[in-house]
Amino acid sequence: MSAFWRRAVLTAVATVTLCLSVAGLADPAARAVITPGGFGGRPTAAPAPAPIAGSPGSPGAPPRQLFVPDLIAAIPGGITSGQLARIGRLDGVRAVLPLDGGQVTVNGQAADVLGVSPQAFRAWTPPGTAAAAAVWSDLGQGELVSTPAAARHLALVAGHAYQVSGAVREPITFGTATELSVRGADAVVGLARSAQLGLAKNFAVLINAPGADLITLSAEVRSVIGAGGHVVNLVSYQKVTPASLPVDASVPAGTPATFLELYQESAAQYCPGLSWTVLAAINEIESGDGANDGPSTAGALGPMQFLPSTWAIWGIDGWGPPGPPDIMNALDAVPSAARLLCSDGGGNPSILRSAIFDYNHATWYVSEVLALAAEYAQDYP
Repeated sequence: MSAFWRRAVLTAVATVTLCLSVAGLADPAARAVITPGGFGGRPTAAPAPAPIAGSPGSPGAPPRQLFVPDLIAAIPGGITSGQLARIGRLDGVRAVLPLDGGQVTVNGQAADVLGVSPQAFRAWTPPGTAAAAAVWSDLGQGELVSTPAAARHLALVAGHAYQVSGAVREPITFGTATELSVRGADAVVGLARSAQLGLAKNFAVLINAPGADLITLSAEVRSVIGAGGHVVNLVSYQKVTPASLPVDASVPAGTPATFLELYQESAAQYCPGLSWTVLAAINEIESGDGANDGPSTAGALGPMQFLPSTWAIWGIDGWGPPGPPDIMNALDAVPSAARLLCSDGGGNPSILRSAIFDYNHATWYVSEVLALAAEYAQDYP
């Protein structure tokens, strides 16, 4: 658990030790490189409350729009429907999603687990996860889905069954490992399985508010949930850190030393007129800042998620070690992304939206990239 937030200890439910904290969900140690930003002017308040995003639908169909979690709020007694509705009406909030949660024992080791509606939570996961039908089929069948790091730590093997503490006598099958949008959570289960395990009902709520002033919004959410609640700005962990890029003796002199410098130099050298913040936003949405380098279900690879066929055309040896361009190395992938965006007009602000759309053909994707880019711009004027 993160020292950022020492505890939001919950009351025990059934046989589960409920010590899952918002600190754990937003553990900055799980954000190895950068994390989402949080800034930008506040949009006009919507007249109606934000929807509880991710309405039920076909498990095999990925959502048409994805949501990047900006804040997570938790109350020891659980989020009430009234509090959820009030949060949804706050200025700048686009969508909210309640989550169950708790700490259980999986394969003999403690794990922080979220209980989710698969159809709803799918819209809050990275693009590669949202598109992976097997993940959502596994959750729908009552199986456990974890992050790759947790699967290694817990020694889980796909298709094998493991004993999990709670009201479930029979072992639970481990379905698959995939990246989750809530950092620090080890695994997720469906709501039926969550009830069996005794996870705390509506333990927390995810909040999507692209472009909102998250400092002000955090204070407003705290006023809704009361003094006993906790709010974590997930975006604040997305800031570029001084030690983001490893130093390697094989890297040429003059190589950017941080991701901030890498984004800035890549935009300046390979796409004049393109804001470096666009590259930062794409890296966050595409791979969770390098946390999920693929391959995606479409076969995309690396921190900027290039298809190998596209990489063969646009991949360049930027600042990485001398040799063929490395799709997995951010020092090559980020400047290559700048080069690709520029070919589509990314250096011209008037057609930037179409350039981003060419990078990933989804209107929601364009909106999220621009919203995150605006946030980075506010934090690094």
